[in-house]
Amino acid sequence: MATATELIDVQGLLRDRPEFGIDEVHELENAVAHDQHNDVSQEVRALLSEIIQGDSSPVKLLAGGIGAYLIGRHDDAVSCLQQVSNNGLASYYLGCAQVALGHFQESIASFDRAAKQGYDPIQSMLLKAGAVRASGNVDEAEEMLRSVASEAARRAEYSYQYGCIYSDRGDMYGAIEYFERAVDIDPHHSRALFSLAGINSLHGNDQEAIRLYERALSRPPLFLGALLNLGLLYEDSENYRAAAYCFRKVLEVYPNHERAQLYLKDIDAASDMYFDEDTMRSQRRLNQDLMTPVTDFELSVRSRNCLQKMGVRNLGDLTQLSEADLLAGKNFGETSLTEIRDMMESKGLKLGQSVIRDKHRDYGPRPEDLSPQEQALLSRPVADLNLSVRARKCMSRLGISTLGELVSRTPDELLESKNFGVTSLNEVRRKLTDIGIKLRND
Repeated sequence: MATATELIDVQGLLRDRPEFGIDEVHELENAVAHDQHNDVSQEVRALLSEIIQGDSSPVKLLAGGIGAYLIGRHDDAVSCLQQVSNNGLASYYLGCAQVALGHFQESIASFDRAAKQGYDPIQSMLLKAGAVRASGNVDEAEEMLRSVASEAARRAEYSYQYGCIYSDRGDMYGAIEYFERAVDIDPHHSRALFSLAGINSLHGNDQEAIRLYERALSRPPLFLGALLNLGLLYEDSENYRAAAYCFRKVLEVYPNHERAQLYLKDIDAASDMYFDEDTMRSQRRLNQDLMTPVTDFELSVRSRNCLQKMGVRNLGDLTQLSEADLLAGKNFGETSLTEIRDMMESKGLKLGQSVIRDKHRDYGPRPEDLSPQEQALLSRPVADLNLSVRARKCMSRLGISTLGELVSRTPDELLESKNFGVTSLNEVRRKLTDIGIKLRND
């Protein structure tokens, strides 16, 4: 087997071998892992072309199918491998490709055949349990894992599958423990790394998520979802070159991948943007001033009590209120108004200068005009939409936590947010349409 520093003869590996077995699979994995991904991708495409033209010997079908799976071409993998009969290796990788496509029932049958045809029965059972769980039978999947626990407990795949079961049951701490155990056993277990990366991204640990996605992609099989998510995280951290690289890698496998095409267009647009550092610093200072508590200023007892009753906690709250709003407060007169006005001017601020919050509130429906069902829907967290990384980050930047806050925004207002492009807007629109609501002015 070639070492990490030796180039592998990919063409000879895929075309000139009289047989293609597990040793050849490992060589192909090493080629993908050691900067020969383009060579493998090129030779796999050439081999698939020969197969389509009629040159479809069992060895070529097996090599082309497994090669297609390793670079993420799952449809091509299924097309080739389902033509190979009585071969446990073919049945196993056919099951893996079917899982990647969401064809879980078909994959269950494939893993059963793989075990009967001589492929590692424990590994086949573990992957079958994963397909059973993914099809919705979590308890049955756990029983299958328990049935092989004595032989499988030290395998990374066993811990990974248990992590998925805990995740499906909502026990995220248990899931993390098992995913980390899987990575401890096999530092290159791609799916465990992918799962840990997703959890970290969900909790805002972007740098750790990036590190884990990078590790997940360091060895085949290639997960297009990992490439897309990593690209979005790179983009969010303004590493546009790395983000573009990820999206282009997806397009190498699927040239017509719509999301990757749109994300790449967004990257090209973002890379041309000009950021005024002085303006950004001024905005940060303004944001700090707006968060200054009113208790930091020496106010009269009357003014302090009135502000407390009105729910005013900081200078930002006061920029949302007009002089008329303050004077409408009980016991709040001209003397208190002058005192507040002077306090605001000391920070270069004015009463009522910010109308963003009121603008959204005025355009949104009033609670008393909604039915209980509508109120319940709009009070749901925006996390229920299961948005992509990019869209979720933008919701966080805009301070949008509920569906009601989201639908109070117009499409143009969302597009003003950093990294929120047409792709994310269409995603949000589609998710809202699925539950029967839409953005303001849509």
